[in-house]
Amino acid sequence: MAENSESKKYPLHKCIFQGDVKTLSSLIRIYDIAEKDKQGNTPLHLAVMLGRKESVQLLLAHGAPVKVKNLAGWSPLAEAISYGDRQTISSLVRKLKQQAREQMEERRPNLVATLRQMGDFYMELRWDFQSWVPLVSRVLPSDICKIHKCGASIRMDTTLVDFNNMKWGRGDISFIFNGDQKHSESLTVLDNEAKLFQRVRYEETELDIEDEVDILMSSDIMAAQMSTKGITFSRAQTGWIFREDKREMVGPFHADFYQINGIVLASRKRREHLSEEDLQKNKAIMESLTKGNSQGFANGEPHVRRASLNPPPESNITWEEYITAPPGQCPLLGRSLVYKESSKSFKATVAMSPDFPLTVDMLLNVLEVIAPFKHYSKLRQFVLMKLPPGFPVKIDIPILPTVTAKITFQEFAFRHDIDPQLFQIPSDYFEDPMRFPDL
Repeated sequence: MAENSESKKYPLHKCIFQGDVKTLSSLIRIYDIAEKDKQGNTPLHLAVMLGRKESVQLLLAHGAPVKVKNLAGWSPLAEAISYGDRQTISSLVRKLKQQAREQMEERRPNLVATLRQMGDFYMELRWDFQSWVPLVSRVLPSDICKIHKCGASIRMDTTLVDFNNMKWGRGDISFIFNGDQKHSESLTVLDNEAKLFQRVRYEETELDIEDEVDILMSSDIMAAQMSTKGITFSRAQTGWIFREDKREMVGPFHADFYQINGIVLASRKRREHLSEEDLQKNKAIMESLTKGNSQGFANGEPHVRRASLNPPPESNITWEEYITAPPGQCPLLGRSLVYKESSKSFKATVAMSPDFPLTVDMLLNVLEVIAPFKHYSKLRQFVLMKLPPGFPVKIDIPILPTVTAKITFQEFAFRHDIDPQLFQIPSDYFEDPMRFPDL
C-alpha cells in the first residue's frame, strides 16, 4: 500500500519514466514542473538521465528550471553531459542562459530603485591574493579597486581584468553599470589603455552556444562549492600571556576580529563521458596552462564539432524500484559514474566594524551589479553568510583550492560631488565587441 501511494505522488516523473509523452503533455500544466522527488530529481533531471529527448524539449518549452540540483548535487545539464546527446546539451545551455537573463530582468527594477535610495559614495577595496604554495605566492597579484556610485550608476576601476583558474590579466579597466539605460546597454567595460569599450552581452550567438557545448562535452563535469553549513565564529585572540579579544583599526574603522571555523571547499568531478584521448588532451592543455601558455582548446588544430556519444545502456529499473529507493540511493539510470571528490578545510578571519557607513545589504546590491567578475561573485557568496554584527571591513576567503584572497575595505565616504561624466563612455573610445571574450 505504501509503495502504491509513493508511486502516485509524482505524476510527471512517472510519465517520463514510462516514456508516456502524451499523458505528460496533458498533465504538464496541472502539476508543478519544478517538483523534486525523493532523490531531489525534477522531471527534467529524469528526462535527461533516461534519454527521453521529446520529454526534455516539452519540459523546456514549458519553462522547466535548468539551474537546480538533485540530492547528489548535479544539475540536469551535468546529467545531459554525462548522457552525451549534443542536441539536448545545446537546448539546456540555451535555456539556462535565457532563465538567468529573465531572473536578472525581474530583479533589476528593485536593484535600480535600491541604488537610487542609497547615498552617493566613493569606496576603495584592496585585494591581496595569497597561497600556501610557496612559488605561487610570489606571482599572485594584488589590486586596489575604486568604486564610485552616483544615482543608479556604479563605476568600478581596477587593474585586475579577471582572476580565474590561476590566470589573471593586468590592465586599466573600468566597469560601468548605468541603471538608467535599457537592459542591453546598461553594462559596459572600458579598456582605458587601448581606448576601447565593450557592452556586456546578455544574449549569446549560436556560435557561442555551440563552442560552449564543445567545451562541456570534452571537459570534466565540475561542481565546486564553499560549504558554510558547519561554520562557527569565535573571537580572535591577541597577546602571548594575557589573552584578550583582538581589536584593531582597519583604515579609519574600529573593528572586532573573528576566526571563522568550518569553511569547507568541496570539489567534485565526473568524467564517464570522456574518452582516453580526451583525458590525454585535457592533461596536455592543463600542463601548457601551468607553464603560462594560454592557447587552451584551440591548439592550432582545425575545429571539429563534438558528435553525440552512443547512449548508455537502456535502464531496466522499474518506476516502483526507482520511487521506493531510499533518498540518496538513486538507482543507476545513465552511465556508470567515474567520480572523484576532494575537500579542503579552511580557517578564515573577518574583521567586523560597527562604524562602517554602508550596511551588508547595500554591499550585496553593489556586488550583484559587478558579479560578472568571477572573484566578486565569491565575495558576494561569502557576505551572504550569517556574519557577526557590523560590516566586514577585512575578510580572508578561499577563492581557489590553493589561493585565498584578503579583501580590505580601506576607504569609504558618502559624497555629493561625484562627477556624472565618470559614468559616460568617453567620445574618443571605439567599440570592440570581442575585447573581453569571457564577458
